[in-house]
Amino acid sequence: MDKKYIKVVVTAGAKKESILRKSEDHFDIKVKEKAENNLANKKVIEILALYFKVPKGKIRIVNGHHHPHKLLIIDA
Repeated sequence: MDKKYIKVVVTAGAKKESILRKSEDHFDIKVKEKAENNLANKKVIEILALYFKVPKGKIRIVNGHHHPHKLLIIDA
């Protein structure tokens, strides 16, 4: 089982969605959803699941649930 940690800076409530890979393990993600009721976090996981081609259940937020800077783990 290969685990990959990635750091993400999230901009919630953006005009359009985007994902920008800044380095091997650092991403900037913009989502339309607001940062309330876990909506932005769910969308970030959805976007990363598509990007890494893994099921959404394989991605978890480890740190930063209520903060724009997040640490996520991907079980690949």
